[in-house]
Amino acid sequence: MEGKRKFSNPEGIYFITFSVVGWIDIFTRNRYREIFVDSLNYCIENKGLTLFSWVLMSNHVHLVARAEKGNLSDIMRDLKRHTSKSILHNIHEVGESRSKWMLFLFKKAGARNSNNKDFQFWQQDNHPIELTNNEMIDQKIEYIHQNPVTNGIVSLPEHYVYSSAVDYCGEKGLVKITLME
Repeated sequence: MEGKRKFSNPEGIYFITFSVVGWIDIFTRNRYREIFVDSLNYCIENKGLTLFSWVLMSNHVHLVARAEKGNLSDIMRDLKRHTSKSILHNIHEVGESRSKWMLFLFKKAGARNSNNKDFQFWQQDNHPIELTNNEMIDQKIEYIHQNPVTNGIVSLPEHYVYSSAVDYCGEKGLVKITLME
């Protein structure tokens, strides 16, 4: 069995991917996307996250990031914990046409994981890959920005709102990123 990848270099820049359990298409609703975007901005403003690139797809997230202070593993843990609690609360309290089905799957995933009490929203691992040179960084940023194009959501990366592609085209996106030169 392959060991889990870790954030081994505290000063490193990482490509990070995390997915909703069962690849549930939760981020098709604006209110859930807003929770994630607000949480990213909070981590940038208050937890020392430096974000170079991001995309939020219907059931997964890609980031290129590092920690300016603290450690990236802790920031990702807190981001995932907060977004999962907020989204699950939102499903319970605000209402969701798919709530019974989604909560059943989140509860089933939580029961299989001894780290959870009830529900599991995100898959356990972050799949961090340290980016050790500019070529790797450029390749991952391009991959992130092309993700919505590849999935047929938009024809140009900068047209996808839930991504940093617009920032790299000179406009201001939803999340405060640091541009890679």
